[in-house]
Amino acid sequence: MGTAMTAADATDQQRDPLRADAQENRERILEAARRAFAESGDASLNSIAKKAGVDDFVAQGKLEGRIDLAKSGVGVAVRAGAPKPDISTAEALKKTLLAAKSIILSSGPSSIYLPTLFQKMGIAAQLMPKITQIGPGLGVGAAIARGEGEIGFTQMSELMSVEGIQYLGPLPAEVQMVTVFSAGVHAAAPAPDAARALLKFLTAPQAASVLRRHGMEPG
Repeated sequence: MGTAMTAADATDQQRDPLRADAQENRERILEAARRAFAESGDASLNSIAKKAGVDDFVAQGKLEGRIDLAKSGVGVAVRAGAPKPDISTAEALKKTLLAAKSIILSSGPSSIYLPTLFQKMGIAAQLMPKITQIGPGLGVGAAIARGEGEIGFTQMSELMSVEGIQYLGPLPAEVQMVTVFSAGVHAAAPAPDAARALLKFLTAPQAASVLRRHGMEPG
């Protein structure tokens, strides 16, 4: 299962706090991602879902199953009007990162993956003093628009509709990380038919074009 944050506009400073259960689920998923990276560098949906206990919930009958709704890669943005750096290849991205004066990361799954990528690139030590990780529920795009960082990284879907930034595009394919957002109907749901109808609607072919307009691909 995944949790998703909606893109903030350029003036948003903070969003409504997460419900306690949503915050608990978010922390479980992030901790599972950390363990997956630490143990094997594997951030696949199945590895994270297993460590987060999602498969156990299905096996225990607490969830009917897992339905993949959408996929989103990591995107890159700079402030509107700023020079457009080259991120077309892994080597170009490396040079851009080294040249950047400040870097903004989210508190989501991409913030677990990117430090690992920086280590593999051999530039983690050089980048560490320049990195700011914003708090949960805050938008990387909004922070970039306010001038709090020179370049920012977060889910593509979080950047597509933010004003005041220039979306550069996704990470190069050879270093991209794709997050899959999933859902399941709880076994004790008070209106399971409505929940199933919603999932059917969200995974219908007609939903694909909407997902793509917001930086995602069908699950």
